[in-house]
Amino acid sequence: MPLRDTLLALLVAFIWGSSFVAIKFGVEEIPPILLTGLRFLFSAVPAVFFIPRPRIPVWIIIAFGFTLGVIKFSLLFLGIKLGMPIGLTSIVVQMQVFFTILIAFFVYGEAPSRLQIIGALIAFGGIVIFGYERAQSAPLIPFLTILGAAFFWGIANNIGKKAGRVDMLAFIAWASLVAPLPLFALSYIFEGPEGFIHAFTAPSLKLVLSVAFIAYIATNLGFGLWSNLLSRHPVSVVTPFALLIPIVGMACGVLFFGEKLTLPIAIGSGVVFAGLLINVFGDRLMQRFR
Repeated sequence: MPLRDTLLALLVAFIWGSSFVAIKFGVEEIPPILLTGLRFLFSAVPAVFFIPRPRIPVWIIIAFGFTLGVIKFSLLFLGIKLGMPIGLTSIVVQMQVFFTILIAFFVYGEAPSRLQIIGALIAFGGIVIFGYERAQSAPLIPFLTILGAAFFWGIANNIGKKAGRVDMLAFIAWASLVAPLPLFALSYIFEGPEGFIHAFTAPSLKLVLSVAFIAYIATNLGFGLWSNLLSRHPVSVVTPFALLIPIVGMACGVLFFGEKLTLPIAIGSGVVFAGLLINVFGDRLMQRFR
């Protein structure tokens, strides 16, 4: 891959890893479900006025938008609001890789390779370490909320498989249009009207920058660059850069919020990351050494 494209892939990994900082700042200003609704409102508008709707069944766009936008991201934002450290969040949510494989096995009959199973079991061991550490030192609910977000991300990925080869930027933009109204309704019911008053009448600069970053930079620019790279290079070359996302996320947690890497967290992170590495590179390395 040319140096320019390598730098773009690194930029996307940095954007997505640092987006956890913007989420944290956002949920400090307004409730998490409302913030999720604003994210998808501005991800969709004005993009859908300039990008044609993908020529795929509408139900796929609706199902993907609801699962990813309404459920997955509201759980992610809620978990961070409840106190889950963003560094730990950035690596736990990567369990979506293994949930995606597991769900694909039951739904599509796609049998994982032996090394994918080994990688998943190793990563699960890391999650057990995280869960034990959280149970000893802090409430377990935020951790389980983020794990739930990873599970629904896996469901969304498998719904997205039904779309086939499609312009990912257009798909994300139109799927984003599904989420705002349900999220605003849920926010009004469960979080009350106060957040709306603050967000729409007197938003702070921190809130404006947070929403702008997660909507336009992390979603539109990030997915736009990523889909462009995937269209010009093999998936096997591009996707490993995603492994940098939790590294950036954990570094941001330390730099911006003073999050401490305890020994169990460091060990658990290493175990999960080892599982991800086996999942991404294991089969390829086995073929090379045969």
